[in-house]
Amino acid sequence: MPAQADDRVLIDFRTADDAGVYRIDGDRALVQTVDFFTPIVDDPAVFGAIAATNSLSDVYAMGGRPITALAIAGFPASGLDEGVIRQVFLGGFHVLRGAGVALLGGHTVQDQEIKFGYAVTGLVAPGDVWANAGAREGDILFLTKPLGTGVISTALKFGRAPAGAVDAAVAVMLELNARGADALHALPAGSVHGCTDITGFGFLGHAAEMAAASGVTLRVEAAAVPVIAGALTLAGNQSGGLRTNESHFGASVSIAPHVDAALIELLFDPQTSGGLLASVDPARADAAAASFAAAGVAAARIGTVLPRAAHSVLVV
Repeated sequence: MPAQADDRVLIDFRTADDAGVYRIDGDRALVQTVDFFTPIVDDPAVFGAIAATNSLSDVYAMGGRPITALAIAGFPASGLDEGVIRQVFLGGFHVLRGAGVALLGGHTVQDQEIKFGYAVTGLVAPGDVWANAGAREGDILFLTKPLGTGVISTALKFGRAPAGAVDAAVAVMLELNARGADALHALPAGSVHGCTDITGFGFLGHAAEMAAASGVTLRVEAAAVPVIAGALTLAGNQSGGLRTNESHFGASVSIAPHVDAALIELLFDPQTSGGLLASVDPARADAAAASFAAAGVAAARIGTVLPRAAHSVLVV
């Protein structure tokens, strides 16, 4: 695509960031994102709620506050009870309302496969944007949610996922990243150098994009990465997205020989409504850990930022 000529565009597609940012004036900028996907759970209201939580996440990852949303949906022309459609929309609506986001409308098309999500607009001060291109050498990396939603939802489709693992994955996917973002906002200005959320490209895909955009290498402690209970035993239930991520980002990643094969799969696993990966000033790392704890966010300190090396991400 041609380069943008509008100097009001602060962030666009070129750095593979979570959302675009467009400056309105010296104090305000718009954060805009869109995301939708097919059902990953059986309950229609829960599916709608997960879709809303996932769509809002990109705005939180940019340091913004979501304010409005437009629904995007595809449903079969026949064979689907209207009550199911209503439950999908209501599930999403309740999440939006709880987050203080106004649903303005949306657009629905006929599709053989159900799809649902939102285009979300948020606000952020131009000087307070958390781009994925801001990580600096010496920073401490935090991850605010455990990994494993992809392998668990794939196992669910084939009837192989234990109820406990499904319940744990749903709880993770329904957790708004607002609390994690608020904990980071509570730190002194400039403490957060870079941020992204972990979604379809998996942890290693989004980490590699952050490293490439920032011109650094991320060193990740494998033993420190949190995972959803039961996810490691289901790691053989591989989605097509996992293999796509591995194929696309594998050359950018170096993984130590001792790292468990099941964990490697979770690191490449496409996530839905995953956590924030934040690159924090080392002088503020302890304060960040305390802020997360005070907010009730089980964030893990998972690594550090190194000077640019041959690989974007080192998993040790």
